[in-house]
Amino acid sequence: MSGIYIHIPFCKQACHYCDFHFSTSLKKKDELVNALAKELVLRNDEFKNRIVETIYFGGGTPSLLSIDELRFLIDEVYKNYEVSESPEITIEANPDDLISDSIVLNPAEVRPLTIFHDYKTIGINRLSIGIQSFFEEDLKLMNRAHNSEEAKKCLEEATKHFDNISIDLIYGIPGMSNERWIQNIETVLAFNIPHISSYALTVEPKTALANFIKKGIIKNVDDDLAQEQFHIMIEKLRDAGFIHYELSNFGKPEYFSRNNSAYWQGKPYLGIGPSAHSFDGKHRSWNVRNNSKYINSLEKNILPIETETLSTTDKYNEYVMTGLRTIWGVSLEKVEQEFGEKYKTYLLEQSQKHIIEQLLYLDDGKLLVTKKGKFLSDGIASDLFMLN
Repeated sequence: MSGIYIHIPFCKQACHYCDFHFSTSLKKKDELVNALAKELVLRNDEFKNRIVETIYFGGGTPSLLSIDELRFLIDEVYKNYEVSESPEITIEANPDDLISDSIVLNPAEVRPLTIFHDYKTIGINRLSIGIQSFFEEDLKLMNRAHNSEEAKKCLEEATKHFDNISIDLIYGIPGMSNERWIQNIETVLAFNIPHISSYALTVEPKTALANFIKKGIIKNVDDDLAQEQFHIMIEKLRDAGFIHYELSNFGKPEYFSRNNSAYWQGKPYLGIGPSAHSFDGKHRSWNVRNNSKYINSLEKNILPIETETLSTTDKYNEYVMTGLRTIWGVSLEKVEQEFGEKYKTYLLEQSQKHIIEQLLYLDDGKLLVTKKGKFLSDGIASDLFMLN
């Protein structure tokens, strides 16, 4: 299984917490879309003999692209790659982009067509909607482009057209009580959404949020409260029939993200667009994090890319990091087969103290995090890394 990720580096406005690569100017959107198509053509040799099973439009805000632009890029994937008969095609979207006025293609026809209908006609079959919170105070603190009413209206409309929907929620927001967090979760459940991606609010350097906290305008993130809200979410979603299949992801059966599951299981993927990363099993590569440089390079048929060859230790460390985040865990047999006996021995030695502290446990030859250890899994993983 292989996937293609297409990075759309545009947003209406900058969220205060975000450090992803994006621009709030759409002046170069046409040139960027053409450059994305050019990169898809130039890199098709990398995916020879591989079947593309997922196409993922991420960002940034892919829902800022027109239907014609999205169709153009999807067509370029089909022209240049072997795509499975039933690929998962996901678009990340913001609520305010999805509840714009309905389009009447034929004025003589009374029946209006919505953007959801248009997405389905070009093959998109999964929505990932950036809700983050249903409360105005949270949305304003984060500088989101939508409001609470738009968030609910979006889900009301989206669920009429799509079955496979994921939404993003953020916990640990300064000022967010546990009661408000529970209301956020219960609002999602009321819409019968089958997949939730949820993240603790993180203060990234050089973001507006970091600056506001430094100046005392906004309270700092409370890690203990975030951990408490994380466990509240686990309990609430478990009771609602969700499977906590990855640290930040919960899905009903049959609704796990095929695209992201491939990342976590070490499958190859191709990242298209400025700042996008790729992985082929042996090498990791990344594109330049600058729209103008990206466009100018591809206009000259030059890939703006850097590549590193992963050592055995690099690959072991990545497997430990991703494996501990998932329900599939870290297989001791795989570690021995792919990396060698010394890595298996080292892993078992390093994990002993975490097993004693009931943060990790062994089950059927797999190392997994306990309920107590879930929130700490990234830190636990780093303690199991082997240094080059």
